[in-house]
Amino acid sequence: MSTAMNFGTKSFQPRPPDKGSFPLDHLGECKSFKEKFMKCLYDNHFENALCRNESKEYLECRMERKLMLPEPLEKLGFGDLIAGKSEAKK
Repeated sequence: MSTAMNFGTKSFQPRPPDKGSFPLDHLGECKSFKEKFMKCLYDNHFENALCRNESKEYLECRMERKLMLPEPLEKLGFGDLIAGKSEAKK
């Protein structure tokens, strides 16, 4: 019972969420990317295939800010978009 009252003894260590979980962006760190993606969906009658670049940017933002576990973009289905970027730089 005495351990329940020791609130200040443990420090919080942030860590990426478990695979499959998708926590909310409480601080709005990726809000602009989300809004850009949602606008794209709305403008394209919710045809998500037309908004893949926006989706990729949103997921990249979430990974960079540790709101989701980092995954290779190829594994998330964006391999063709990455290949397109490397071909454009040639």
